[in-house]
Amino acid sequence: MKISSAIVGREAGPDAQHVDKRWLMAYNAALGDVSDKPHPLFPVCYEWPATQALRKSTGLQEINARLVHAQHELTIHRQPRQEKLLVSGSVVACLQRKPGTLVVFRFEAKDGKGEPVSTTHYGMLYRGVMLEGGDRSTASIEDPPRHEQQLEPIGDVAVGATAGHVYTECARIWNPIHTDPEYARAAGLPGIILHGTATLALSVSKVLEKLEIEVKRVRCRFAGMVLMPSTLTVHASRAGDEILFETRDATGQAVIERGRIG
Repeated sequence: MKISSAIVGREAGPDAQHVDKRWLMAYNAALGDVSDKPHPLFPVCYEWPATQALRKSTGLQEINARLVHAQHELTIHRQPRQEKLLVSGSVVACLQRKPGTLVVFRFEAKDGKGEPVSTTHYGMLYRGVMLEGGDRSTASIEDPPRHEQQLEPIGDVAVGATAGHVYTECARIWNPIHTDPEYARAAGLPGIILHGTATLALSVSKVLEKLEIEVKRVRCRFAGMVLMPSTLTVHASRAGDEILFETRDATGQAVIERGRIG
């Protein structure tokens, strides 16, 4: 099973996405919040159609069961409003890693005036899949740097048994490994797992509940899967203009590491 680095440069969109109050509130509700204020991670919702389009056009959809969300970098130029956004996607990197092939998509959302709203680099690791054609990149792709100081526990996050189903419907992001036990087991997983973006959004919410900061950028690396139900613990600390954070499961193992909010 192989991925060709020739897919670097493939593009999708721009695709029109209509952000309305109901969608904003539904996403917050999936995270346990009843407000209509845009959550910092809401861009993952309107980026999803472009994600699917790129996976289909590159043939990656056929090996979707091999995919794990590896890393995420979101830059918020301004918060989305109730408006129409134009979302474009492109493949910016294919890199061989020991566990498989890392593929990075870039998503850019702009408003009706062409002004940027958000930019995301979405890193996916295809487990056990070899890269054909060698490493190729049109953007600088770096792992989030390691934390240089100790983090303190700031609170727990309870993940319910139905969290994957609720997040799927409220975010409008559908992948059967999060909702279909039979599909998840066939993909080599012990059962359905929570979306990486849901784990990240819940972690960011806990950080913002305890520590005040204007969110302009969120970075992290995903280090483990989250089964449901479960309890997560978020650890965080200020470091200059950033908040460093890490999320751990009940055994103390990191499921999100090298998290940074700035």
